[in-house]
Amino acid sequence: MASCEFAGLCTFESFKRNWPHYGFDTDQRELIQREFTRIKDITYLDHAGTTLFPESQIRNFYEDISRNVYGNPHSHNPSSRLTHDTVESVRYRILQHFNTSPEEYSVIFTAGCTAALKLVADSFPWVSAHGNCSGSQFCYLTDNHTSVVGIRGVTGPKGVETVPVSPQEVEARAKNNQTSVSTGHECSVPHLFCYPAQSNFSGRKYPLSYVRGVQSRRLFPACERRGRWFVLLDAACFAGCSPLDLKQHPADFVPISFYKMFGFPTGLGALLVRNEAAELLRKGYFGGGTAAAYLVGEDYFVPNSNVVSRFEDGTISFLDVISLHHGFDTLHKLTGSMVNIQLHTFGLARYTYIMLSCLRHSNEQPVAQIYCDNEFESAAEQGAVLNFNLLDCHGRVVGYSQMLSLLGTFYIRSVHMRTGCFCNTGACQAHLGISNQEVKRNLQAGHVCGDSIDMVDGRPTGSIRISFGYMSTFEDCRNFLKFVVSCFVDKPLRLDQDRLARLRLAAPAEGIDLNIFPGPVRKASSTEAVLKTEGNSGKAHTLTNIFIYPIKSCAAFEVTEWPVVLQGLLYDRTWMVVNENGVCLSQKREPKLCLIHPHICLASSTLQLQAPGMDPIALPLEASEENLVLRKCQSKVCGDRVQAVDCGERASVWLSQFLGKPCCLIRQNPDFSRDMKMGQEQGLCPPSLSLVNEAQFLLINRASVALLLDHIVNRHDISQNGTSFDMLQLLHRFRANLVISGLEPFEEEDWSNVKIGGALFQVAGRCGRCQMIGIDQASGTRTQEPLRSLSECRNGKVTFGIYLLHLPKRNPSTYPTLSVGSHVIAQTEKSAD
Repeated sequence: MASCEFAGLCTFESFKRNWPHYGFDTDQRELIQREFTRIKDITYLDHAGTTLFPESQIRNFYEDISRNVYGNPHSHNPSSRLTHDTVESVRYRILQHFNTSPEEYSVIFTAGCTAALKLVADSFPWVSAHGNCSGSQFCYLTDNHTSVVGIRGVTGPKGVETVPVSPQEVEARAKNNQTSVSTGHECSVPHLFCYPAQSNFSGRKYPLSYVRGVQSRRLFPACERRGRWFVLLDAACFAGCSPLDLKQHPADFVPISFYKMFGFPTGLGALLVRNEAAELLRKGYFGGGTAAAYLVGEDYFVPNSNVVSRFEDGTISFLDVISLHHGFDTLHKLTGSMVNIQLHTFGLARYTYIMLSCLRHSNEQPVAQIYCDNEFESAAEQGAVLNFNLLDCHGRVVGYSQMLSLLGTFYIRSVHMRTGCFCNTGACQAHLGISNQEVKRNLQAGHVCGDSIDMVDGRPTGSIRISFGYMSTFEDCRNFLKFVVSCFVDKPLRLDQDRLARLRLAAPAEGIDLNIFPGPVRKASSTEAVLKTEGNSGKAHTLTNIFIYPIKSCAAFEVTEWPVVLQGLLYDRTWMVVNENGVCLSQKREPKLCLIHPHICLASSTLQLQAPGMDPIALPLEASEENLVLRKCQSKVCGDRVQAVDCGERASVWLSQFLGKPCCLIRQNPDFSRDMKMGQEQGLCPPSLSLVNEAQFLLINRASVALLLDHIVNRHDISQNGTSFDMLQLLHRFRANLVISGLEPFEEEDWSNVKIGGALFQVAGRCGRCQMIGIDQASGTRTQEPLRSLSECRNGKVTFGIYLLHLPKRNPSTYPTLSVGSHVIAQTEKSAD
């Protein structure tokens, strides 16, 4: 009877009735067939060891490195710049995944989670105990990985006190009075408390509220020791299946391991370090790239001012880092979010726990001893990990080596599990009841970590662990349970009916805020400064052309009048094209961009794109609130990080087809504010920028262009390369916003202010057009002209011909509309004096 009931319970329908959060948008079986064909006939249950990578992730990564040339990021050539920009994009992607930003955290790449922990150990500002000073404390939860406990190998010789803390002590010994973090004249001795977000032994999730609790000295052990308390949150096991919000729980140090998240690459981890804490870290050794300056014959060394550069010794594994983009992309595409993964994997673990804990031998003895601290009621308290030992009908532990032997000999399907203590001696001792003396005696008996000695004197030395990932299926649970029943249950099988009824009927508390990550917060604008209009030189010119460049590096959109907004001309450089890794594509890398012609229709509120051989496409001008929350991304413009919104699959497909490589269209997030760098040293309130490089407006003088054109035409070898120029074509090469008719060539070099119509603009300086003017905007081909002639006719100075303008900050409602034909009045630097 029990066997029949067990068979009935091992049905997908029975599982779904108790847990509706199974799978993702696609059918789970289809996902396996498409992405994980290599695990056919394999029941893989060691995702806490390493999860599995999907085939499309590796395929996309291969196509990426086959298309692009990635150079050493420490060099300064185009391939190296591409690597640098891509790696920086990955850093942001990591921070975005954990709901934080570069303003709060830095990402330091390491050789793995253990290397990240060692970095903290070696560079934390430990204070040795001496005299009346008690010095720093290194405290850790006893349920911690070996790599955390191993920090005491560094602290011990420094005279730092080591304090192991049991999980029961943290809150039980907390103080009722709330003590704020010590600052100023109070004791500032630094202490470090380390705990795992999720136990890699039992899957227990420890409260993330411990972070602020320890930092504010409310929880033990911080409540009993004055000083400044830092928290290291080991997220290696947690991050594979759970969302971590560092905005809500700002741990000072967060080590992670990427193969536990994506399955690939291995040997790559990172330390997420809060910038406030990073400033306190000190290191002795310095490798390539970490030095601002040093001498070989004198003990002189100045570290790099950048936190990341200071701690990444040598050249990072940049191709592995670049592969992370494809890991994040594939993970999101297949699952939607970490919340979905958490629900899916917790449901499978909970079902397996219920069934395994209710299995009984014929004499009613339990089949398994499960090591956990809860009954899998909440995904906020328990991860997708199940730890146990199997028992025979007499209640004796079946050694895990014997279990593995039976698996290989009698069971058809291959079930992959992990056995031992999982590099967590503290949790293993606590759950299995192994004393310190027994550990020492086991070592004398020949047992060491990682061997196959599963029993010493009739007592287990370790246990069995199964763990789930987002590609795990209900069939994996059923195969595992069938293996246990087939090979270890003394028949006939019985079920603990009372326990089964209680566990099945208990409505599990999911413990998940489905809106865990808030939408973007509007950044408050800075105080606006209004610059006074000064006198003018009396010279009159005319505005002859207005060009808008809606998509950075794409073709111009010419208008006769256009409104001005806070960031310049309305919709100018509001969008840009990025590659699959989020790195901006410019004409320097992709000249075909100039063949994409954007057109803005204010009446229909659409951005229309046209390109040779392509059907036109229309996109909405404004990003929806839904897109702002779900498709945020980041790129870099002129070294600045910019927040953006992905414009969707339709635009991505269109651009990828035309350019012949994966790419997408992103739009500057309207809630993101980026200030111009130039002028800040004078204490001026910097104007806001769109996705332009340096300034809101670019201006060029027709008289200057005419002189350059005359020089090009008079070159003796111009006809030999088949290049011809006219005024309009040359104007397009410089990609200016505003074209004016001037009286004299290059007279604009002395201008300090320009009044166009009723709007006063400040001149910020020259703009170097360098490589961009060497691209024919009509065909997308590269030429030597006019850069070559420009260099000659201006005595080698190539940073002339186009000028940076900006409007002083003021009430946007007073911004003007610019019109072709408006008078232009220029003020020179001399007249300003």
